[in-house]
Amino acid sequence: MYPENLKYTTEHEWVRTPGDAEGSVRVGITDFAQDALGDIVYVSLPQVGDAVTAGETCGELESTKSVSDIYAPVTGEVVATNAALDTTPELVNSDPYEAGWLFEVSVADASEVEGLLDAGAYQAGLEG
Repeated sequence: MYPENLKYTTEHEWVRTPGDAEGSVRVGITDFAQDALGDIVYVSLPQVGDAVTAGETCGELESTKSVSDIYAPVTGEVVATNAALDTTPELVNSDPYEAGWLFEVSVADASEVEGLLDAGAYQAGLEG
C-alpha cells in the first residue's frame, strides 16, 4: 500500500531519494495523510532558498475539513517546489506519490534520510 522505495515520517510525510537536484530529496504526504485531510483546496509551501529543520513546520495544507501543518522530514535548503499545486492543489489527493509532491530539499546530512521509517515500519505504526 505504501511504496517501498520511499522513506516515511511519523507525521505522514514521505521522502524520495534522489530528487531532481543533486543531493536533494523530494517530499510529499502519504496516501493515509491525504485521505485523512479530505479534499485539499490550498497548499502553502516553503520558498526556494528557505532553510528547513527536520521536525519543524515549513508549510500548510488546507482542506475542506481543516488546516494541517507540513513538517520538514530532513534539515536542509529548499531547492524546488511543485508549482502545479498553486492552481491544482487537488493533485495532492489524486496522486500523492507522483504529481502531488510538495517540495525538494538539498539535504545537509544524508544520514537523516536513512534514519526515517521504511514502508513496513510506517504501515506498522498506522496499524499499532
